[in-house]
Amino acid sequence: MAIRKVRELGDPVLNKKSRVVEEMTPRIRELIDDMFDTMYEADGVGLAAPQVGVLKRIVAIDVGDGPLLMINPEILESRDTQTGSEGCLSVPGKAGVVTRPNFVRAKYCDENMEWVEIEGTELLARAICHEVDHLNGIMYVEKVEGELYDVVDEEEEDV
Repeated sequence: MAIRKVRELGDPVLNKKSRVVEEMTPRIRELIDDMFDTMYEADGVGLAAPQVGVLKRIVAIDVGDGPLLMINPEILESRDTQTGSEGCLSVPGKAGVVTRPNFVRAKYCDENMEWVEIEGTELLARAICHEVDHLNGIMYVEKVEGELYDVVDEEEEDV
């Protein structure tokens, strides 16, 4: 397990569509472990494989309910809306206001490549939509209402 370099806005890999994962392999398992390590190290709530330079349809999410691995995720239904501040590990130090669905139902493969369905609201719905966008080469900055603004790290505030 290792911390991988997070690609930042402007890196062309972030604007490419990811490929479907056909089977679980040792390399895919290592990527998944590294993605969770990288996400937790950066205090993120989500990370998509393209953010670490791998064009595979894999997403790691943890909104506080424990780790959620989504392989080949597809949003089946979305409804209602929420508007709020959103950031991204690929756009460090910045955030912006984005409107997203407040409810999503999605399907994905788990670590055994078995299909699972999930329903999420609020932050989980936002995270699923944000990360699935990454798999399709879409950055949240394309959806920001208004301008990006600087985010001050809480640790920096205490200094």
